[in-house]
Amino acid sequence: MNYHFSAYMYRLRAIHRWSLMRSTSTENVAEHSYHVAILAHLLCEIANQLYGKHLQADRAATLALFHDATEVFTGDIPTPVKHHNPRLLSNFREMEAIAAERLASMIPEPLKPIYAPLLDPASETDQELRKYVKAADSLDAYLKCAWEVASGNREFAAAKDQLQSKLESLDMPEVSYFLEHLAPSFELTLDELSEDSAD
Repeated sequence: MNYHFSAYMYRLRAIHRWSLMRSTSTENVAEHSYHVAILAHLLCEIANQLYGKHLQADRAATLALFHDATEVFTGDIPTPVKHHNPRLLSNFREMEAIAAERLASMIPEPLKPIYAPLLDPASETDQELRKYVKAADSLDAYLKCAWEVASGNREFAAAKDQLQSKLESLDMPEVSYFLEHLAPSFELTLDELSEDSAD
């Protein structure tokens, strides 16, 4: 018997993000998931090393890699659409749950206990780490907006401001640290990054 789980996961690279926006560079869900994994790991290690927490950064990165897996069936539904009203959001959550079940059914039985919880957006496991993944998800969206605005694309200016306010409202010192010390580099050109590194 063949199991299609991995083949579908690879198809995340075919699902494009920011479909309502005019972008200077395209982004797919596979790229986004990779970036969120990096950011979730970073946020957890900032929390551990600077703020005395004891978070499993590796586990957070794993959760992040699978956090949008259901979009291989649902596509990337833009935030303004799914959050337009409670009914739409409820319908989207139901679609997401059905997509998670479908994807989980494609996992070999011995591996299902490992991967099925990673696919379930409503899973009760790893609640503390999922908070960091969610923050990393918003942070990646903010960095995309910052990149676009720095490239002269005003299309993302309002979204950047909204996401910055959202991130600040999380009241997470790890996120504040990232925004202050790591995020500004995303608005520099390659030459500016190189010059700064040489100093």
